[in-house]
Amino acid sequence: MTPRRLILVVIDGLTPSMLEGTIGSGETPMLSALAECGSYRRATSVFPSLTPVCLSSIATGGHGDVHEIPHLVWYDRREGRVVEYGSSFGAVRAAGIGQTLQDTLVNLNAHHLGANAVTVFEALADAGLRTAATNFTAYRGRTRHRSSLPFLPDVRGPERFFFYNLYSSDRTGAPLSWRNRSAGSIDAYATAVGRWLVTRDAFDFFLLYLSDYDYASHEHGPDSALPTLQQCDAAIASLVEAGGGIESFLERYAVVVMSDHGQTRVRESASIGAAVVGIEGVLPLASNRAAQLYLSAACQLDARRVADRLDSFAAAEVVLFREGVHAVARREGEELAFAPDGRSGFDCSGDTSILGYPDGLARSWAALANPNAGDVLVSAAEGYEFADLGGGHHVGGGSHGSLVTGDSEVPLLTVGLDAPLGSDQRVSIVDVAPLILAHFGVEIPGYALRRAA
Repeated sequence: MTPRRLILVVIDGLTPSMLEGTIGSGETPMLSALAECGSYRRATSVFPSLTPVCLSSIATGGHGDVHEIPHLVWYDRREGRVVEYGSSFGAVRAAGIGQTLQDTLVNLNAHHLGANAVTVFEALADAGLRTAATNFTAYRGRTRHRSSLPFLPDVRGPERFFFYNLYSSDRTGAPLSWRNRSAGSIDAYATAVGRWLVTRDAFDFFLLYLSDYDYASHEHGPDSALPTLQQCDAAIASLVEAGGGIESFLERYAVVVMSDHGQTRVRESASIGAAVVGIEGVLPLASNRAAQLYLSAACQLDARRVADRLDSFAAAEVVLFREGVHAVARREGEELAFAPDGRSGFDCSGDTSILGYPDGLARSWAALANPNAGDVLVSAAEGYEFADLGGGHHVGGGSHGSLVTGDSEVPLLTVGLDAPLGSDQRVSIVDVAPLILAHFGVEIPGYALRRAA
């Protein structure tokens, strides 16, 4: 029996509590209708819980040690330069507008995404299935696409690929995505493309990425962007209408609705550079609620001694670094050393409550094992955000990136999957790509199978 086509909807920054509070209330009728037909649970994001890292994990089914995207801003040791994916306009200006655009639009997929990672678009295309995506950052696929702008090179993405009007595989009549971001023009563009695709049955797998909720939540705070969530609900309803209504639509399509990370409220910003001022050879890079410290050969302190300097830094809740074969988590002067036990868990020495967050050990280990990560990683304390390269922050609004539960839990709603998740299974966003591949009967990459085992 041929599996149903599948639509994955990623609503950036949507918290579980926000979705749960609106289901059945009449405020989000389409999401409520899907919840009645499917299965809902909370899932865990990755660390740092920042959009480029999270979307790469959703696309590949791997943590950062697999896909190698470490943060919103990081230091490329091979090229000897800072990579900034767009933390804020000030950060973009500090890193260089042209270079940031090239890194975000092209290099993330063409050069930064790990060569050993396999995206869901690549795996499905290799199996002869048709893939499509709108605005999704981790888009690497098998089909070459030419940009509408002469200074952007060709890229490889899904068969049908629509990326902020910069790459469009088909003429859809969709409006300009950037004409009015605050009014929801980016999601309106993605929705128009989605309707065009559904009316033509133009895919086997389609990823609809809705980013405006995260934009609104940064400004207003977590669980304070109901009008934008209602726009997301209307976007999904638009696809359902194009598919002939809810019954006809669900006969044709399986659906997954999820977020990539949560958000928590920000009361105060802090400079990670201030915590290591006076230490030669340390490059501090931060954005949102996670930071990295890169140590050069000129630094006369090792990672442990640099981490010690952060004990009195109120904005830093957990500091992570590698020491030999172990990872070390430091919090308020206490330490936990841990390493994989060769089975499915970790050997630990110290107080495990130091990493008492959702999937804290595995997420921290994978973040440190990312070859592009800093030598010292920092997860922010509740209420704090680290200023970015341009001094930007979201004080008074929401932010994310840390290990804490509010930043790390996401909603996951599934309808009609041929390979459903077990009700007692611990679920992460890295489980979604294998779930999709299993739905279509496509081979799952070895790294994802090892996690499942």
